Formats: sequence, structure tokens, C-alpha cells
Amino acid sequence: MPLDTTTKDGDFPIPAGVFAETVTSVERFTDRLFKFRITRPASFRFRSGEFVMIGLPNAEKPVFRAYSIASPSWDEELEFYSIKVPNGPLTKHLQRIKVGDTVLMRKKPTGTLVNDALLPGKRLWMFSTGTGIAPFASLIRDPETYQKFDEVILTHTCREVAELRYGQELVAHTKNDPLVGEFAQSLRHYCTVTREDYPLQGRITDLMASGKVFDDLGLPPITPETDRGMICGSMDMLRDTKTALEGFGLVEGANNRPDTFVVERAFVD
Repeated sequence: MPLDTTTKDGDFPIPAGVFAETVTSVERFTDRLFKFRITRPASFRFRSGEFVMIGLPNAEKPVFRAYSIASPSWDEELEFYSIKVPNGPLTKHLQRIKVGDTVLMRKKPTGTLVNDALLPGKRLWMFSTGTGIAPFASLIRDPETYQKFDEVILTHTCREVAELRYGQELVAHTKNDPLVGEFAQSLRHYCTVTREDYPLQGRITDLMASGKVFDDLGLPPITPETDRGMICGSMDMLRDTKTALEGFGLVEGANNRPDTFVVERAFVD
């Protein structure tokens, strides 16, 4: 799409160096959580698990925020999972998007939650809270993930039961997907809730410390010989889960220095 042109959404020019894409679907899960899909530029390439900066054409200098791409690298569209932040500079507007609207996206994807940043291992743990599940929504739908690991465990902790719906539907669809469903039979989904009654309750770090998560899954505690980790969530969750994995002997890695676990430090609003 040509740059430096006006959009149908208003009289503001599209900044140079960005794609202007069209919203193809919007689905709302709770009064705070929603996902949306946009058209994918023909020239856009990314690794599953990466994030991009997105914004709206509603100002001379539009606000951009980091959003993990929730769709896998092979998808013909791009999916994003978002929370509504009432006074968030971007999400207070983004929460009202509808099919046909324009979303701006900078051209360069990046991020550490990629398979390349981890050393080979037997078991991959994906630790997420809230919308931090988004990069894992991409990775669990990528065949490469199952080629690299024998078993994939997606943990997702939310405050309320209704907030688990996106992940539950995602895993169910993935296991029946014609491209990755056969591989995804090794995917296990471990959901916990912190503020309502639910069969599994508590923060994942507490459940690791007590050993309950390992008992529930019938697995031994995490070890650097077999296990790898990825972490995405709130600042406190990142810190606490990082400390927990280091306590098991894992070492943080990066794109240029693969190791036994990685952390995503990009946030929305």
C-alpha cells in the first residue's frame, strides 16, 4: 500500500515506514479482552513469537505500542490479542475498532520468544498471564515448535475464569488444525485462576514452588538438562517466574546467545 497518503478513517497522513492494513475480524471474549485480525502485507515476514509496533491513523503523530503477533508465521492474516485499558493512549481507541478499519503497523518485527533463542531440549514450558498468551498462540501453531521439542506445556494464569476462554479455544482449534493438529497432540494446557473458584487456583510461581504443577501434570521438576522456558506477562510475573526458573538452574538466553529460557519485555500500554 502506498505510504504518505490519507486514509478513509480521517485526514491524517500515514507515516512513512509503516504498513496500513485493514481489520478483517474482531471477536470479544469479555468486557476487557478482544482479538482482531488484519490483512497481512505481501512483503511482511516474521518468526512465530515475535512482536510488532501497531497504532491507529487517528493523529498527526499516532501512538504505537508493542503487540505480539498471535498468528503463526504461515498465516495469511495477522492476529492480535488485546486488553482494554480505559486510559491507555492506544487501547482506549483500539478497543472500538471494527471490520474495515485501518491499523498501522511498523515494518520490523522483533522479540526474544522465538525458537531460535533456545537451546534444543525435550520439554518446552510456556509461562503466560493475561494477554501474555499472545506470542504462544503463534508458537503453538507453528510446526517448528513440535519439531524442536517432544512436549510443549502452555501455562496460562488469569484473574477470572472467563479470561481463560481465548486460550482454551485456541488450544482446542490447534489440536484440530489440519496443518499442525497431528504435531500438537503433544501440547498440554495448564490453566489457573487467582480470583475465582476454579479446579486449579494460584499463581504459577507458587504452584512451581510447591511442586503442585508437576504433580498435576505427572512430570518431574524442571531441570536444565531437559527443560526450556519462555515467559510473557506482567512485570511482576516476569520477575518472579525468571527467578523461579533460575532456581531450577536455567539460564536466560537471547537471539544472539541461545540458552535455556527467554523472557519477553515488550508491553502494551
